[in-house]
Amino acid sequence: MSITRHQIREVAFQALFAVNSNPDTDVMTVVDNLLEEKHVSKCPNYLRELVQGVLSHQAELDDEIASKLNSKWTLSRLPKTDLIILRLGLYEIQNCDEIPNKVALNEALQLAKEFSDEKQRGFINGVLSNFI
Repeated sequence: MSITRHQIREVAFQALFAVNSNPDTDVMTVVDNLLEEKHVSKCPNYLRELVQGVLSHQAELDDEIASKLNSKWTLSRLPKTDLIILRLGLYEIQNCDEIPNKVALNEALQLAKEFSDEKQRGFINGVLSNFI
């Protein structure tokens, strides 16, 4: 069975959330398990790129996100789901040239709709819009 780009982003989000919750977790094992649940036998290259890209650039992504936050906010105050969605969206905006920036933003907002709440969706939109 094939997997859509949106489903790839969902799996990437879930894997990154799992690693954030337990740093000793092997991220690719988590990815394989999530794909197995979706009856996908082969890990798409784009999924591997997103997960490994966000993890390897996490410090820079966090610095850039922090630079766009209101002075009263810090990364540690953000809900983990929102921080991971911001990292994923920003990584796509900055590093995935084949994905238009507006698509990366809309996909991040879709993830927020699924995994966060409406108020936070507006916040994520505001932060990521600064990078477009």
